Amino acid sequence: NACPGPDLRKILEDLRCQYETLMERNRKETEQWYACKVEEVNLEVVTSSQEIESSNKQVTELRRQLQALEINVQAQLTMKENLESSLTETECRYNKYLAELQNQISCVEQRLAEIRAEMECQNQEYKTLLDVKCRLEQEIQTY
Repeated sequence: NACPGPDLRKILEDLRCQYETLMERNRKETEQWYACKVEEVNLEVVTSSQEIESSNKQVTELRRQLQALEINVQAQLTMKENLESSLTETECRYNKYLAELQNQISCVEQRLAEIRAEMECQNQEYKTLLDVKCRLEQEIQTY
């Protein structure tokens, strides 16, 4: 009789038991790894959501500030245009006034020159008359 061979059924059962234990351990490790990764991703999602919300608030605030600055710039430009227009009007008005004054000064200077000329003529006539008077008085005294 031959010796009884190894019990294949027992060997296969032991082998199956080892593989099932190994599979269960791998499944648990994989589930733990997956749960850990899901937790990390969820944490990143929460952090990213908070950062996005903060960034959106910051963008909204910056847009509001930009709009306020644009309104301010537009108001300043309008004021500048108004001031430039007012300056142009004032310069025009004073240039006209200055031209009138210069015209009046020219007229006064011309009249003054005429008066001086008349005075010079009158002075010459006076000297001539005075000279004639002096000669006549001398002539009268000689008689």
